[in-house]
Amino acid sequence: MNEIRAQFSLQRDGFRLDASFSAPAVGVTALFGSSGSGKTTLLRCIAGLERAQGSLQVKGELWQDKTTFLPTHKRPLGYVFQEASLFTHLSVRANLEYGLKRTPITERKVPPEQVIEWLGLSRLIERGDPAKLSGGERQRVAIGRALLTSPRILLMDEPLSALDTNSKQEILPYLERLHRELNIPVLYVSHAMDEVARLADHLVLLEKGCVIASGKLHETLARLDLPTAHYDDAGAVIEATVAQHDEKYHLTRLDFPGGSLWVGKMDHAPGSKVRARVLARDVSIATQQPHGSSISNILAARILEIRDEGPDKVSVKMMIGDSQVLLSRITRRSRDLLALSVGMDVFAQVKSVALMA
Repeated sequence: MNEIRAQFSLQRDGFRLDASFSAPAVGVTALFGSSGSGKTTLLRCIAGLERAQGSLQVKGELWQDKTTFLPTHKRPLGYVFQEASLFTHLSVRANLEYGLKRTPITERKVPPEQVIEWLGLSRLIERGDPAKLSGGERQRVAIGRALLTSPRILLMDEPLSALDTNSKQEILPYLERLHRELNIPVLYVSHAMDEVARLADHLVLLEKGCVIASGKLHETLARLDLPTAHYDDAGAVIEATVAQHDEKYHLTRLDFPGGSLWVGKMDHAPGSKVRARVLARDVSIATQQPHGSSISNILAARILEIRDEGPDKVSVKMMIGDSQVLLSRITRRSRDLLALSVGMDVFAQVKSVALMA
């Protein structure tokens, strides 16, 4: 059974957690929601740091039910906190070895040299005082320490929230590499949509201690009945392939099932897989194919759903090809002037594309 199945109930200090979900035991599953929604509490329940009623199975292994409760130290997991919490009296190497020494030799599945390469730690390994590392460097060491326990699941509790913008940009490529290379599941807590859209495969959406949605990232983000559709940065995620580079205009064409997008020149070689994000506010709609427009990304689409967003705006969900969904946020006046309706064939004009490696 290649799944994570969790169900927890906990009452504490005026807050009630009553959450259940299942997620693939592969890739990155984001526990997402606003502050106070119960993300960290749910993660702590999974780690056994909170003694909650409920049940937990990881890849068919029972960690908790009515009669069973594995304490944290017996749960084969790695935990990365908001703060790196390195041992300041130990060198970088010794911090990493602390995680390694906790694991019997016969159970070690992650080679130290592999972790050092993944996280770009080779130039830091001999540093003696972790306190002198940057925030991003400290967090990379903390992730390495967790991985060297050879966990069967990695839990990450807002690992970027304590970092400044530069440190976040420094560490994100390493998290993306872990996403590609790791063969263990990651549960990633965040309230930042840009992180989730960049890293996650599966989304568990929490609100007031309850799971209100769970599913594949691109499908869940495209649902207009969820709170995420109302966010200013609501939008769609596109898995694409680098098709060609236009050296003259310094552009790159990305192909995906149903269409293509021109974006600013990328360093990736043709054939590379990339992820792009298109915000609903950056998509306009035309009922006839536009000509003489400065917008170069124009995609044939069909309207799947229209939903009011307050007194002046509406969200429109469109299908590109057979599988790719785009969202658009336009005024109610535009909807009425264009006489938009479900099932109508239109053209989506994409003004801007956010690129993620």
